[in-house]
Amino acid sequence: MPAQPSHNPPEHTPGAPPPDALRADARRNRERVLEAAREVFAAQGVDAPMSTVARRAGVGVATLYRRFPTRSALVTAAFEDQLAVCATAFEEALADPDPGHGLYTLLRKVCTTLVTDRGFETVFMAGFPASLDYDRERACAEERLTHLVRRARDAGRLREDFSPADIPLLLLAVSGLASQPPETAVPAAHRLLTYLFQSFQADPPPRPAPLPPAPALDLSGLHRPLSAQPSTVRP
Repeated sequence: MPAQPSHNPPEHTPGAPPPDALRADARRNRERVLEAAREVFAAQGVDAPMSTVARRAGVGVATLYRRFPTRSALVTAAFEDQLAVCATAFEEALADPDPGHGLYTLLRKVCTTLVTDRGFETVFMAGFPASLDYDRERACAEERLTHLVRRARDAGRLREDFSPADIPLLLLAVSGLASQPPETAVPAAHRLLTYLFQSFQADPPPRPAPLPPAPALDLSGLHRPLSAQPSTVRP
């Protein structure tokens, strides 16, 4: 009669790490790779060499590709939280019954996150030429922005000559504040957005609402502090 298969767990090989330790090590490697990817992509863009990410993470290229077989998979995992923020912000803006308020709320969230999260800036404003998935994401975001602008304009909340192209112009201006500390950058972004959004309105009130408080900025703020400059990452 053939021997019955054993249901006991396999004995641990002397000198080999236990399975739980291997799983924990794999998790640590994955987190190191994702952290390195966010740093490298923020400094060089999402077309940076995968080998650069592996070196920054302190792992071999083969290990990186076992975890993330494509660049698209790595970018998606590295910026998953930021992509979720983008999607939620758009959904809430589209659901707002007041198109002007929905657009303003979306822009306020985006401007706040642009100056506090460099990964979000990479996802929201950088190109993803190596990944068709991100081409579609960008096309979808642009379509939704255009729809939001059209709704607000049709509702009489925006000037007739307001263009969806004015939104990237606004975001480029706000992203320049990212080198400032958050306690300066956030109120500055809110004040700039409020200034500009008042000028976007079709019928601005004769006495606009007060602006957010002015941030603690002077001409020295035009120079990016050396500590805020992205480190140079060699391929």
